[in-house]
Order: sequence, then C-alpha cells, then structure tokens
Amino acid sequence: MKIPFKIFCSIFFFMLTIIGIKAQVNTGFASLDKAKLEPFKMEVTYNKTSHLLFPSPIRYVDLGNESLIASKSEDVSNVLRIKSSVKGFEEETNFSVITQDGKFYSFDVFYSVSPDALNYDLLKLQRKYEKDYSTEVLFEELKGKSSSLTELLIKTLNELPARTIKHISSKSFGIQFLLKSLYVHEGKFYFNFQIKNKSNVSYDIDFISFKIIDKKNLKRTVVQDKILSPLRTYPLNSKVEFQSNSEFLYLLDQFTLLDGQVLEIELREKGGGRYQTIRVENSDLIHAKVVKNIHLQLK
Repeated sequence: MKIPFKIFCSIFFFMLTIIGIKAQVNTGFASLDKAKLEPFKMEVTYNKTSHLLFPSPIRYVDLGNESLIASKSEDVSNVLRIKSSVKGFEEETNFSVITQDGKFYSFDVFYSVSPDALNYDLLKLQRKYEKDYSTEVLFEELKGKSSSLTELLIKTLNELPARTIKHISSKSFGIQFLLKSLYVHEGKFYFNFQIKNKSNVSYDIDFISFKIIDKKNLKRTVVQDKILSPLRTYPLNSKVEFQSNSEFLYLLDQFTLLDGQVLEIELREKGGGRYQTIRVENSDLIHAKVVKNIHLQLK
C-alpha cells in the first residue's frame, strides 16, 4: 500500500523534529570520561625512599591516605621524596602534585617489597607523552593567564642575547651583577639578570631580593623597606661556576616608584660575603621594553 505524499512528508518532518530534540537534550550533558586525566603508575616500599624529579619547583602535594609520607627536598625544590609509612599496605592509593609552571600530575601508587624503580625523572618525558599524564592549572597571581605560556615567555626572554640596559651593574671580588634587560607584558615585569664570575671560586646564589627604599633615608630600618616577592624565577640552577656567566630571570607584578624612592636589588652568596647591590630608578621601570613580536620556543 502506498503512503500518500502529504502523509509521508508529515511523518518525515516529525522524525526530524524528534531527532533534533534528542540531539539538544544530549548536548546538554557531557561525560566526565572526556576530562579524565590518566595517572602515572608507580610502586613504593617501606625500607627505601623513592625520588621524583619534576621539571619545575613543587608547589603543592596531596596524599591519598596515611599509607604514604612525602616531603620536598630542602635544597632542591623540584625533587619530591616519597615512601610507604606502613609495611605491605594492600589497597591502591594515590597522590597529586602541582608544580610552579602550572602542571598538575596524578599518580596511582602500589606497595612492592622490591620496586622496579626508585628514582623517576619527569624531565625526560616527551611532550606528547606528558600531555596524557599532566594538565595545566591557573594560579591566582597570574590573573587567570596560562602559566605554561608564562613559562614559555620567561624562557624565551631569558635566552635573548641582546643587552638592552647598560648602566645598571655592580662589580667586586671578581663577581659582576648586572641588569641585562627589563621587559613588561600584561601587568608583569620580567627582570633579566646576568652574573659574571671572573674568579676561580664558584658562586652559590642564596637569594636575590627586591626592596623599595627611600634613597634619602640612610638610617632606614627593615620595617621601612617594602619587600617585593617574585612570582617566578628561571632557571632552577642557583650556582655560577668559576670563570663562567649565567643568566636568571625574575617575574614580578608591575609597579612604579614614588618620588625619592628607588628599587634596590641585592644578590647574596650562600655561605659567603660576595654580595652585590644594584639600584633601579623609576625612569628605568617606565621605559621597560614592551614584549611584542616574540616567537615562543615551544620545544
């Protein structure tokens, strides 16, 4: 029996309507499986400590339960020590790590009397492989900006060969500390320093501090100084070998100085007295080079 053309058209458009409604309903929900982050698998034991070397300093660690104990290395901020707190726990547990470059890592942990490996170097992961096991988080101090892009910009600016500032430096005891360049981008200052060690003794950096001081008040106290805290530092290495040069980049929130103020930047040697001090005027800050036409190094 033939179906009349008008009835056929009515049925056809009715079916299209039903399919459209179902499609709208389905698109309103998404499965969490699509956002699932695959964890690393690793083994720990009671009598030995496992070490994980991350590409960036560790900022946050969360342990699944009391079967695990973990701590950051005191001298190396990107190394995590982890081991079992009890012998032979049976149930699988986990832990998570967030690093300073904005990466989130997840680990599933099993107990083993004799783990296949005790030391893990996450620096050796290929970028394509790493994407399956880590994801990116946004830090509040970056105002929602991608921390990975910030790290790429830091690395790129640190590797630029040109010295754009030639009048800010300090030199003594065979150590020269200079501000090589100063960039500004999206409300952030990028201070690029160069340290030249012409001596025969390596220079271990304790810290580089940033203070806004009153340059006319010679009897100022620590309370009167305004301490500025860097948001990022690059690279991780804090030693300048003898007869060599090294460059370091510090990321700070954008700021300016009042009349009579100056930014004092101090370089301190760990366990030594070869400290250096340089000063940056407000005119140097407001003439910082704007970041533009920079090709980020993605590898």
